[in-house]
Amino acid sequence: MPIAVDIDVMLARRKMSVGELADRVGITPANLAVLKNGRAKAVRFATLAALCEVLKCQPGDLLRWEAEDTAGA
Repeated sequence: MPIAVDIDVMLARRKMSVGELADRVGITPANLAVLKNGRAKAVRFATLAALCEVLKCQPGDLLRWEAEDTAGA
């Protein structure tokens, strides 16, 4: 998928655990893990806003686009 999720980077910068972030955002650690590991198919804007508020960052700090490698296709 061409959208990369950098929640781990922000967690490390903020010295925060996944469990603490999940509690503060109001989602389950399992749902946060799905998002964090790039397996989510969608994210609600309310969840993205809450992540940004807790981590004191912009959406672009958490999500970025990467070109897909089409050389092998």
